[in-house]
Amino acid sequence: MAHCLPRGIDERVRRLDALGVTDYTTLNYAHRPGMASWLNEFSTAFAASHPRAIQSATFYPETGGTSAGQQVADALEAGARAFKVHVQVGGFSPLDPALKEAWALLERARTPVVIHCGNGPHRGEFTGIGPVRALADRHPGLVLVIAHAGLPDYRAFADVAAEHPNVYLDTTMVGTTAMEQRAPIPAGYPETMAALDGKVVFGSDFPSIPYPYSHQIEALVHWGLGDAWMRHVLWDTPRRLLGY
Repeated sequence: MAHCLPRGIDERVRRLDALGVTDYTTLNYAHRPGMASWLNEFSTAFAASHPRAIQSATFYPETGGTSAGQQVADALEAGARAFKVHVQVGGFSPLDPALKEAWALLERARTPVVIHCGNGPHRGEFTGIGPVRALADRHPGLVLVIAHAGLPDYRAFADVAAEHPNVYLDTTMVGTTAMEQRAPIPAGYPETMAALDGKVVFGSDFPSIPYPYSHQIEALVHWGLGDAWMRHVLWDTPRRLLGY
């Protein structure tokens, strides 16, 4: 299927280039049935035409049509290197039986999944620590990257990352001025993140953010955890997860 990339894509890519971002994902996610396959086709086309793009994909617990397992199998065959799912927006449980095959395939492939599963910015029917902890227990080899570090339940998700070798935290919006007004990090949290060195990856949500791209990096630098920790967050850990 041929795809026309949406207007504004080239401008966003130029801005990323100007910022010195060397590699980036699209991280589309499906929020209703019937979306995942064509979103994955878009992401495949985008990566094919933008050499710095890391091909990503999504999946959804379909009750009809292409199953989540088939969505994942097709995306992996097409070259996907990372996946994104959004529990709150999608309105589904990570433990939905319709996702069993998808999780098993991703566990075998060791392909990272960025999962928005925390109770922020809005609580959902299936958000929170319980389902994700159970998912990590059922699939210990599954590589999960917790979007927004699971805010506002920072400590609970940090504990899961500490307990499970393949659970990581993503920094998107964490510690920024905008998020500190809504879901501030708890006392001593920078020390918690320091102890999770090698389990934390940079996230930005660019371009859908209410502050400059650089502010997320400044917020992390402000924690004072040192150059090595920052290098691991910005470069070493994500490259390792993506197989560079």
